[in-house]
Amino acid sequence: MTAFAALPLVIEAAELAERLEAAELILVDLSSNARYAAGHIPGARFVDPKRTQLGQPPAPGLLPELAQLEQLFAELGHNPDAVYAVYDDEGGGWAGRFIWLLDVIGHTHYHYLDGGLQAWLAEERPLSTEQPAVCTGTLKLTLDERPTASREYLQGRLGAADLAIWDARSPAEYRGEKALAAKAGHIPGAVNLEWTAGMDPARALRIRQDMPALLAGLGISPDKEIITHCQTHHRSGFTYLVAKALGYPRVKAYAGSWGEWGNHPDTPVER
Repeated sequence: MTAFAALPLVIEAAELAERLEAAELILVDLSSNARYAAGHIPGARFVDPKRTQLGQPPAPGLLPELAQLEQLFAELGHNPDAVYAVYDDEGGGWAGRFIWLLDVIGHTHYHYLDGGLQAWLAEERPLSTEQPAVCTGTLKLTLDERPTASREYLQGRLGAADLAIWDARSPAEYRGEKALAAKAGHIPGAVNLEWTAGMDPARALRIRQDMPALLAGLGISPDKEIITHCQTHHRSGFTYLVAKALGYPRVKAYAGSWGEWGNHPDTPVER
């Protein structure tokens, strides 16, 4: 039995610290290269967040090509028995996007370090500058479409009573006051809760403890299909993670996000 078997998706620094030597653990750091080099959680492998995205305009947040994903996970030593623990230094955006990638490749054994590196540092836990060797070999992955909402899928679901669209962008972007695409505004029916509003600065950027009530007040409830997005599905990596952590049964990421929707000629927009 894995050392992580009894743990929820979101774990504390103490729980991770007790398991750093577990043979099944693949610990992933999604901060910056400079931050990782300056000191990271012992044993962590660095993943440049850019490698989690396709990176091509107008929708850079789309899923990378299959070959790119296979290369990335081969370097991490991915295997069916692996348990991932994932963190970043910003409160969960990139870490949440990586968890979405794990869902896409059909691997559901993962945990998020609540508060990420900020929580680890707040507890004065040790850092390391040693970098694990990159794993070698090849890997074949099969992708699951279910964690992802395409533009066509989302457009076809607009107005459904059992749909909640969680827009993780800033209020200014949501209202159309700040334009980062050809069209400004938001997807019809979307609810805005900026990603950072879900973090508790007093608890080292851990997920807010009152998130269930906060989301329920916005109509983002477990009985609905939750589709979350931002501009490039970076900020909405956090909101995807939160919905998953709360046990919502139907959660999808719109990876194209506003980069795709706001630049497409046939998408409706509200302001």
